[in-house]
Amino acid sequence: MMEEHILVVDDSPTIRSAVSFCLRNAGYEVSEAKNGKDGLKKLESMKESRQGLALIVTDINMPQMDGITFIKNVKKSNFRFLPILFFTTESKKSILEKGRAVGASGWLVKPFQPEQLLWAVKKLVWPK
Repeated sequence: MMEEHILVVDDSPTIRSAVSFCLRNAGYEVSEAKNGKDGLKKLESMKESRQGLALIVTDINMPQMDGITFIKNVKKSNFRFLPILFFTTESKKSILEKGRAVGASGWLVKPFQPEQLLWAVKKLVWPK
């Protein structure tokens, strides 16, 4: 079975490594990006190397390029059909609606529980 590849975009090294650790332990291949701009660069190099990607997990509040702008850009790219899961510290309806409006598939409120993360990922990453 081919490993499912997930891109984790978060400006917090602690959160990034916690999410990556959790996903790698569950058997996923993980790439990391430190903000939306970095995330777009990683996607570009994945496209060039024809690397497959199954899912993007992104934070909403990040410097340089926030998660909403990042998702908008992804939805205009070759990766527009990828499911995107976003993290937010705010459970405000407006943030959730913004995320959904730009095309996110789901969200998790931080701090996240590993079981919640894996459950959401399994729902969005279909076995090929």
